[in-house]
Order: sequence, then structure tokens, then C-alpha cells
Amino acid sequence: MSASFLTPDHQALQTRAAEAFAPLDAGALHVDDAGLASAVAATGLSPYLVPAAYGGVTAQVEVMSLCVLREELAYRNAAADSLFAVQGLGSHPLVLAGSEAQRQALLPRVAAGEVLFAFALTEPDAGSDVANLSTRAERTADGWRLSGQKRFISNAGVATHYTVFARTGEGPKGLSAFLVPATAPGFRVARQMELLGEHPIGELELDGCQVPADALVGEEGAGMRLALSTLDVFRSTVGAAAVGMARRALDEALSYVKTRRQFGAPLAELSAVQALLADCAVELEASRLLVHMAATTKDRGQARITYEAAVSKLFATEAAQRIVDRCLQVHGGNGVVKGFAVERLYRDVRALRIYEGASEVQRLVIARHLLGPR
Repeated sequence: MSASFLTPDHQALQTRAAEAFAPLDAGALHVDDAGLASAVAATGLSPYLVPAAYGGVTAQVEVMSLCVLREELAYRNAAADSLFAVQGLGSHPLVLAGSEAQRQALLPRVAAGEVLFAFALTEPDAGSDVANLSTRAERTADGWRLSGQKRFISNAGVATHYTVFARTGEGPKGLSAFLVPATAPGFRVARQMELLGEHPIGELELDGCQVPADALVGEEGAGMRLALSTLDVFRSTVGAAAVGMARRALDEALSYVKTRRQFGAPLAELSAVQALLADCAVELEASRLLVHMAATTKDRGQARITYEAAVSKLFATEAAQRIVDRCLQVHGGNGVVKGFAVERLYRDVRALRIYEGASEVQRLVIARHLLGPR
């Protein structure tokens, strides 16, 4: 890994993470989603998801640390990386705007791996168009009643707590966030969804779901800002996961071409193969540098990194798709055989260009930044 943006502490974390995550390699580990969540928690690295005051490691959640962790975890197991990332995504609204009671009750348990969060934003008719979501929250005598559907919710079915975004008013300023336990009356996981890659994900139904008054996270009407601020932090870490998958694909390809012989010589001696590997290395290094630039910018105190996060996510995820595709290609027929790591990576990497803002959305974000106010 390039070390240009890594402090000695981050380099030490990289080494620790590589050792801790090694047993989670998808090629050797066969557990259900709940077992995988427990295995991720057992690595002892969840404290990096919360501030030190609630059991974390640093005073504030460090985006660079999350990027180091996600690169190492995605290198080994995309499903484990997703569980870890969504634990952070779902609990981060509490870090940003939760009441002290909410933070004290749950963030230490996030750090200890005792609870598992999900981030319930997307709906059947509101994906990239978040402002169009229709799940509603209405005040009741003793709290709130939530009604609606959520779709493509990662950690659905294994999460103990869901951060649910619902409409309490009209327009973008009419969204609010709520803390919903999986045991809340009127809440259920409607179905689990099967994706291209292995990933715990599903649809939620909130049928008059009852939560207490103190389930509101932050101020009423501040849900859109809270969702975007959370995504601001975690989008660059998606780029880090892409780097991890691309690095694994390149390592698999390097190992394969050194031993696979064609036309009387190892594949590694073919100039076409060498050029392909070189292109992979260049895009991999560029991706990591962009991810680390975004993370460093945030950790140095810049309030919003919407542009930097969009640039890093767009480039790294698109590059990872190309890198994995090339590395599968050098495996020939073996590349599409189940059991080969590159075949698994080919399925796993595709989702990164969609979730937490599709590539097309990132291009819009970047263009709007360049064009400025109109």
C-alpha cells in the first residue's frame, strides 16, 4: 500500500487489520450473515467507528482509519466489509446528531460489537432521488408512528437497530431520522434479496411502526442534512473498499500469470499481459491516492467533502471494475469458474458503482461543484 498519506499510526493499523481480518477470507470462511457479523465484531476493530468518549480510539471518527480498515477487509471478504461499513453508516447519525442519552446507550455497544446497525434511506421509488422518499412519520400521544417501505437496505435481517429516514413535512427540509429497534411494533423485514454478490440486504415494511418520542435523531426536519453528512464521510470509504478488491484481483493475477504456462512460457512473459498488469497498477495507485486525499481533507477539519468524496468514489469504483475485469481476463476460462477469487470479486465489485450514490450521481455532484451557483 502506498504510504504517502499514512501516518505511523495508520501504518500500524494497516498491519493490525491485515492480521485481524486474515481469518475472514471469503475463500476459506463459510458462515451465515449473523455468524459473519460476529466474526467481524470479534476482530476488535469496531471501536474505530465511534469517538473515544463512547469507547472509540480517537477523539473523532477518523475517515482515514476507516479507509485503511475497509481496504484490508474488502481485500479479503466483500460481505464482511459491507457489514462493517453499514454498521458505521447506520450508527454515524448518532455520532453526528444523537442525543447524549442515545449515544451513551448505543455507541459503546457499537464499539463492543454488541449491536448491529442498518441505514434505512432507499425506497422502491426513491433511490438517487432521496428528496422524493415517501415513508411518513406522524406524531402520536406517546411518540411517533412510521409507515412506508424501504428497499435495498444492507444488514436487513441481521441488524438490531435501524436508522430510518421518514417524512415529517414537505420538501427536502421535511425529512427526519429515527432510531428504530428491530423489535419495534409494526416493523418487519419483508424479504431478503439475493444479489449478484453475497450481501445481507432486504426490504423493510413499517406498518404503523411505533417508536417513542426520543427515537428522533437530531432535530425534526434535519434528516436530509444528516443523511448527506453521513454519506459525506462514508463515500470515500467505498472508494477504499474498491481499492481493496482491486488490489486482491491484481495479486491473484500476478500469482496466476507467474505459474500458468501458455505457448511454452509463463503468461507473465507475454508483453500483452505485462501491459495489462501495468495499467491495473497505475489505476490502483491513483485510486488509493484520491481516496486518501478525501479522507485526509475531512480529518484535517474541512466541514464537508462532498466534492472530494464524489471524485474519489467515482474514480476508485470505476477503476476497480476495470481492474477486476482485466484480472479475470488473464485467468482465461478459469476466471469464470466458481471458487476462483477473481470470479467472486467480479460479482462483488459491481455493487460499489451503485450504492451510496451511483456513478452518475457522483458525476452530477462533481459537475455542480465545477459550475458553481447558477
